[in-house]
Amino acid sequence: MYFKSTIRHNPQTGKLDSYYRLVESYRNMDDRICHRTLLNVGFMMGVSVEQLNSIRTHLNNLYNKQSTLFEETDVLVKQYVENFWQQLLTNKKVDVEKAHRQVDVDTLQHSNVREIGAEWICYNTWNKLQITEFLQSQGWAEKQIQLAATHVISRAVYPASELQTSSWIKENSAICEVTGYDMEQITKDKLYTSALNLYDVKDGLEKHLSNRTNTLFELEDKINLYDLTNTYFEGRKQNSSLAQFGRSKEKRNDAKLVVLAMVVNVEGFIKYTAIHEGNIADCNTLSTMIDKLATHTCSHKAVVVLDAGIATAENLALIEQKGYHYLCVSRTKLKNYSTIKDRLTVLLETKSKQTVRLKAIQTATNTDYYLEVKSDAKAAKETGMKSQFEKRFEEQLQKIHKAIHGKGGIKKADKVYERIGRAKQRYASTQQYYNISVVVDEKTKLATDIYWQKDPEKFAQKQEGLGIYFLRTNLPIKDEVVIWNIYNSIREIENSFRTLKTDLDLRPIYHKNDKSTMAHLHLGILAYWLVNSIRHELKAHNINSNWTEIVRIANTQKVITTSGQNTFDKTVSIRKCSIPNKNLQRIQDILKLKYQPFRKRKSVVQKTTLKKIENQYQSGYSCKVG
Repeated sequence: MYFKSTIRHNPQTGKLDSYYRLVESYRNMDDRICHRTLLNVGFMMGVSVEQLNSIRTHLNNLYNKQSTLFEETDVLVKQYVENFWQQLLTNKKVDVEKAHRQVDVDTLQHSNVREIGAEWICYNTWNKLQITEFLQSQGWAEKQIQLAATHVISRAVYPASELQTSSWIKENSAICEVTGYDMEQITKDKLYTSALNLYDVKDGLEKHLSNRTNTLFELEDKINLYDLTNTYFEGRKQNSSLAQFGRSKEKRNDAKLVVLAMVVNVEGFIKYTAIHEGNIADCNTLSTMIDKLATHTCSHKAVVVLDAGIATAENLALIEQKGYHYLCVSRTKLKNYSTIKDRLTVLLETKSKQTVRLKAIQTATNTDYYLEVKSDAKAAKETGMKSQFEKRFEEQLQKIHKAIHGKGGIKKADKVYERIGRAKQRYASTQQYYNISVVVDEKTKLATDIYWQKDPEKFAQKQEGLGIYFLRTNLPIKDEVVIWNIYNSIREIENSFRTLKTDLDLRPIYHKNDKSTMAHLHLGILAYWLVNSIRHELKAHNINSNWTEIVRIANTQKVITTSGQNTFDKTVSIRKCSIPNKNLQRIQDILKLKYQPFRKRKSVVQKTTLKKIENQYQSGYSCKVG
């Protein structure tokens, strides 16, 4: 409790003077700080500021049952303390007895239950990455930053549209209690605007996050992985220059696409992202990435690991020209090569218990280091695909054969050759191993029969090449196992794409204009920064769960408001976080977090009474707090 004063006319002196009230603060049911008057003290002439503070201190000590170190010697202070304290007890403005503070258990109610565990983890990671400090350096206001944090964290915990997100924030999540943004002001339009504002600082924010994670987790970016993925749109996207038809990785060839290019280090942290048209060729996306690599990484002699689709001769020359090393899968299978003398063939077992054979080779036309890789698992996969294509190709030939010998079937020679050509075009990788001949009647120009058989020599060559591919690099390292391990780090970018698409629901895209589309993708990428930072710390302690599972564990922690009536007929409400279970405590210990974002927020609301109103204008009842 403390004193508040207002300036009023003092009838005793005829002058303006301070009129005092003894008040206390409390939190209401909506977690807003309110003030309640305990006593209207009035004018306190002749009382100094020091004496007021002393009176306030003594009253609070009496309320909290605390003794003072020194006895009060000021007679005026002692008189005021005794007088005020007696009034508080008489008017039942304070309950000093423990029994008076007890709540009737039959009146207990639980309300406003919300999830807080995952939000608390993400908010602390937001602070570790110092995103607030970066946005402040860009001139953002406090409310803008709070809204941005609310939106990005919501995207990580509950990936959905802005409309669904606003409903989730208002009905399910305690995210606003963590970030400090007023929940009542959340709308889908404000979330849209926040995403657009974040996209406007994309390049600087990515550079900041790249440098911050390198410092935070002591990373060096010696190996960088570059790859592309695409995601599809729902809708026609007629006026979009970004959305184009292309080769969909989700087999959605009926929908327009957008391409996302990413540079990721071996720990899964993004170094740079770019968004391209849906029909762009993989090999045409590299030049921009190379220019950005120097400003977004801390290593100037990094290794860029590429997939075969991007590793054209021009792109490899560009990487080397910029002073980087490259490691990629050769776009073509080498034919004229020989094993390097005095180099042994290396056999190693992968994590999936598959055997891989590594053999260093050389060519007469290229000075790069090549590694022949033969994988039993890849050979089995290619054998299955090859058998399936052969079966389908022969089924097409059987249909042609049946039509030639059946009644009403296609028999004209030119039409038969057309059907054979279409089958060869459809199964281009298989048809080259078959010899096909058609018997034609020279008089009628009708096909009378068709024969086919596999070419033994070509078929044997194909069998020998199954499961074999070639790694190519300009690294000075000549160790087969090291090269193999570096290349296999490219699986990390595949995991990144999987997290973005599956856990963070980056697909499909519903936005109509291109800038909203790019802001949507960028928001998912920012959420990924939080997710990967959390998972990186957990992996170091052998917690390898995916993000969906981590959110499930974290969401077992709730925040809840419990209310009940005390002996003074006042409603006492306490808002507390639940105690985390053992699995969540382990995660919080690793991340060095408090078990509870806040311990207790208490509010006391006096019982409402009805006061009858009767005057010449209205009659009825009004609600009065008394």
